[in-house]
Amino acid sequence: MKHKFYRNMDKHNINPDQAPKAGMQPDIEDENVEVNDVETAAEGLSEDENVEASELEQLKDLLAQKEAEVEKEKKEYLFLMAEFDNFRKRTLRERTDLVKTAAEKALKGILPIVDDFERGLDAIKDSTDAQVVKEGMELIYNKFVKYLADNGVKAMDSTGSDFDTELHEAVAMVPAENDGEKGKVKDTVLKGYMINDKVLRHAKVVVAQ
Repeated sequence: MKHKFYRNMDKHNINPDQAPKAGMQPDIEDENVEVNDVETAAEGLSEDENVEASELEQLKDLLAQKEAEVEKEKKEYLFLMAEFDNFRKRTLRERTDLVKTAAEKALKGILPIVDDFERGLDAIKDSTDAQVVKEGMELIYNKFVKYLADNGVKAMDSTGSDFDTELHEAVAMVPAENDGEKGKVKDTVLKGYMINDKVLRHAKVVVAQ
């Protein structure tokens, strides 16, 4: 008859040779491996988290650097815009002052001629000599023409020249006496003037056709 212990082993299909013997420690190698795997995995996760945290800090630093650069460039842009606006205002003011100064100079130059006219008018009142009046008018006229020439203004000599729309304005057309006159200025109704090689006033002319 089998002992009760062996009957229980038979009941549970346990091989007596495989049964743990008295005084033997349980095999925990597999359990240690699993624990080590878990610890290794945990350490790997911790390292990944550290790497991600480090990369995040680097990105934050880079973002802060770029924001500082943008702010610096923005300030430089605003400074340049302010400088340009000041330059524009200063240039406009200087141009306005230059025009005013030029106008003042031109008007001041005419005043002596006006004085001559006034003196001539006073002289005419008490004079009956037409020749004296004529000479006085010619003197004032020549003085005024010289003043214009000194300021770059010259009269056009249009009569007899080829009609040029850049210089002339045709106010009338007349038949040409010969083929050589066709397209030429027959007469000048109103003189034209140039100032420094630029048309100041177009000449009003009669053109032969």
